Amino acid sequence: MNCIIIEDEMPAQRILKSYIQKIPDLHLKGSFQTASSANSFLKENNVEVVLLDINLPDIPGIDFIKTVKHPPQIIFTTAYPDYAVSSFELDTIVDYLVKPFSFDRFLKAISKAEKLVNRQSLSEQESIFINVDKTIHKLILNDILYIESDRNYITFVTTAKKLTIIDSLKSWKEILNPSQFIQIHKSFIVNSKKIDKFTSSYVYIQNEKISIGRTYKESFQMQIRSNN
Repeated sequence: MNCIIIEDEMPAQRILKSYIQKIPDLHLKGSFQTASSANSFLKENNVEVVLLDINLPDIPGIDFIKTVKHPPQIIFTTAYPDYAVSSFELDTIVDYLVKPFSFDRFLKAISKAEKLVNRQSLSEQESIFINVDKTIHKLILNDILYIESDRNYITFVTTAKKLTIIDSLKSWKEILNPSQFIQIHKSFIVNSKKIDKFTSSYVYIQNEKISIGRTYKESFQMQIRSNN
């Protein structure tokens, strides 16, 4: 992921840079002391994450983000925890770090941002490639009927084949498009576009009858209604 820092205090910039250097997949593309200088950069460059101090000399960070047309994922940094509630009213805010914060806390925030970036990226894709027993298979997302979990394995059941890999259902729930792929049981995620019918207890997809877990019934029905 590409990121930038908007922070007017140089000691805080140095700490952020040192943390970024410890994360192999995080790449710093620029550091800025004012929102106006960062704004010019953002108009010409794409980044996935902005590490943004709320208290900047030219414009407050919260006000600045409201002016950005397509804002990236935002991680606020500040010495003032009182801003937390108002900052989270913005949809693009991933996390809120109160100075001084540890590397572990910073890493947690970056991990949250990465999941959101991956989800957005994957939801825009039509297909992905997965490694099954040292063979790379193309998996068309719209062809998936459902995903089934069995201990440390998950199986993608499609219209034409089944592909099993070592992974968790939770990790795929976090990156697949939630408007299309809905978890209905601790062991099942279904493609809502492939549902033929459903009752209060079961979902029917082609010849498969899949149980709806008790704790998932309400959320499943809400998602189905919101999708229609």
